[in-house]
Amino acid sequence: MSADEHISIVPREARQYQGRHAGLVTRLTAGVIDAIVVAVALLAGYLGVNGFLFLVDPRGFQFREAAPLLSGASWLLLLIVYLTGAWSTTGRTCGCRVMGLRVVSRSGRRVGPLVALLRAVFCAVFPIGLLLCAGGRRHSSLQDLVLRTSVIYDWLPGQPR
Repeated sequence: MSADEHISIVPREARQYQGRHAGLVTRLTAGVIDAIVVAVALLAGYLGVNGFLFLVDPRGFQFREAAPLLSGASWLLLLIVYLTGAWSTTGRTCGCRVMGLRVVSRSGRRVGPLVALLRAVFCAVFPIGLLLCAGGRRHSSLQDLVLRTSVIYDWLPGQPR
């Protein structure tokens, strides 16, 4: 068996993209998946609070309405915490894992907690900066340019090399 014929978790068609910079559509899809994950977590928290209130006072229970401003701020804060934690530990969120992506520093290593936090804030507050990655050979978003990070295709488990 030659080196090219070894068993790999990366599909044959995708192997040529391993380590290359990810484009707009893949990154956007991962972002939508992450937004859904955060929304589901927020909904679970809302239902959990109401469930607790029901247990405390079942006779007088009424669903608490979620204030739009508070819900939006909570979603933004939870998104920033989620992105920071994922990028600073493994370099990938749930969306990145599904799409085979990883956020790395310019040297190809995992980003540190401060860079992950700044990138998360930048992505949450200014998501339109992602559109910049539609052009150029490095497919860098505004966040990538400012913080010197990259998003690459990486299907292999574990930490970046």
